[in-house]
Amino acid sequence: MTDQSVLKSRLRRANILTDRSVSVFQISLEVFVNTIKNTRKRPVDEELWGRRTDEILDVAATLFAERGYAGADTQELADRVSVGKGTLYRYFPSKRDLFLAAADRAMRRLREYLDAAIATRDDPLEQIVAAIEAFLGFFDEHPEFAELLILERALFRDRNKPTYIEHREKNVGRWQQLYQALIEAVRVRAMPVHRITSVISDLVYGTMFTNHVAGRQKALREQADDIVEIVFCGILSDSERRLREVNR
Repeated sequence: MTDQSVLKSRLRRANILTDRSVSVFQISLEVFVNTIKNTRKRPVDEELWGRRTDEILDVAATLFAERGYAGADTQELADRVSVGKGTLYRYFPSKRDLFLAAADRAMRRLREYLDAAIATRDDPLEQIVAAIEAFLGFFDEHPEFAELLILERALFRDRNKPTYIEHREKNVGRWQQLYQALIEAVRVRAMPVHRITSVISDLVYGTMFTNHVAGRQKALREQADDIVEIVFCGILSDSERRLREVNR
């Protein structure tokens, strides 16, 4: 006995279906089942889905930055991207999922921005300077993404690592390779590359947030040059550096 036959038999016993309504029920049930089957078979346009997802996330980042997490209304977001609220939840099941996806999207865009900045440079040192300038410039152009990082740290302390740290750890290898190339070319004194990347990353991150909170006081290139010059050249005189080496 088919599932449809079992369902009809049970409905008959409950006096919900009469003999005269069986045919109508049969037609309605078949239409419903066929509709579900056709819907399941309908191919998903992955390119369109991806474009719409990115659009939702970019608009969501702006909305969260403007309203805060609690004040951001999913209906307003749906209106801004011209979709129904139900459609929005097809992409992101919850507001938390939406927020964290927006933060992740911001970091992926940052990676693309940095890749483009260093693509035309061959010298490792110039690539580092270009990357620092691009990093600061990215958040200068997109202050909403800086707000996302602040909100995430304040609201989601249950997460082991903030989104920024996850991406930083994922991408640190490529920057370590640049510093290693400088060491091997005897342009930088030998030391563990993780120390270099850690210090410079912290300086750049701190500079970005200072720019965001207090306002940028210098040109981005000047800020990048200052970071590189102080880290690579230091502020001690040659004699003081030699004395420090002797006393270590």
